[in-house]
Amino acid sequence: MSATKKIILKTEKTQRLDLFLREELPSKIFLNRGDNPRGKDDFFDRGDSPSNSKLRRLIISGSVSVNSRVVTRPSFELRGKSEVCVLFDSEKFFYEKKPDDIQFSVTDDTVLFEDDDLIFLNKPAFFPVEQTITGKRDNLHDALVDYLWKRNPSLRNPPYAGIMHRLDRETSGVILFTKNRPVNKIIHELFENHNQSDDLQKEYFCVVTKAPGAKREIKPGDKFSVEKYMGRISSKSQAAKWGALGKEKGGLYSRTDFEVIDEGKSGKDDVFLIKCILHTGRTHQIRVHLSEEGLPILGDELYSGKDFERICLHAARLSFKAGEKFYDVRSELPEKFKEFFKKY
Repeated sequence: MSATKKIILKTEKTQRLDLFLREELPSKIFLNRGDNPRGKDDFFDRGDSPSNSKLRRLIISGSVSVNSRVVTRPSFELRGKSEVCVLFDSEKFFYEKKPDDIQFSVTDDTVLFEDDDLIFLNKPAFFPVEQTITGKRDNLHDALVDYLWKRNPSLRNPPYAGIMHRLDRETSGVILFTKNRPVNKIIHELFENHNQSDDLQKEYFCVVTKAPGAKREIKPGDKFSVEKYMGRISSKSQAAKWGALGKEKGGLYSRTDFEVIDEGKSGKDDVFLIKCILHTGRTHQIRVHLSEEGLPILGDELYSGKDFERICLHAARLSFKAGEKFYDVRSELPEKFKEFFKKY
């Protein structure tokens, strides 16, 4: 259900890359924007072009390649026959906002586990996993590369760090990177076949409130599962939102097991600490499953959660078998979560 599309452009001109995209890209972006008052399908009015700053960020983010080689320099000059490939993500391009990211560096204390192939980090909230097109932002991937390079400064090129999965910017906890390319296939297949394998276990903790008219009453010790087909329910012209969506409409199967661990208070509101075990890995899966049960995550305003300083979702454990090795890596519950519950 991704908003990313691959756009292929061909030219024989001698021309700067950013100027070429300014001329050619608008006519290739057709995303059926239903709210266009003039009834057009394209995002741009005829004769309009995206701003220079947006195009520069698109190129700098690594979303553009020329003749199969990624180009990150807007002033790159096209010469002779050129095939330009653009990986265009409408959400990131049209719905950027000024980030309020924290400052963060990877240190020995933030490494949860490491061997020759893999490294597990304890990701903080309010820090993106990778570079985006909304300008040059600090991110976890770059921070890890800097950390590995400082440990081995004799390397002439940046050390390798492969992104195998992602956490939302406000989600904290365990995240995995690979340290060499040969292991990528094993880990990629493990995550890709998540709903078909018992070899991978993902465990999250979250803090929820109970919305009026909630589908179920809960108390500590209760266990329940949510299964449904889900997909994107917002239009392409709006910020991305997922929800229940029938299989016949393109929805993908999802399942999460939940256990109510404790109850407490956030101001005057009753809150519950819930453990979540993922059996599939759909976008916003835990957030959607709980919201549609009337148990939105505290701070998750996109899915009807009450206002709070962050979305209270934490990746607490990642365990799997890769080849002959078994990994079981955990991250402690954030102090902010503990404040709600007496037992902590």
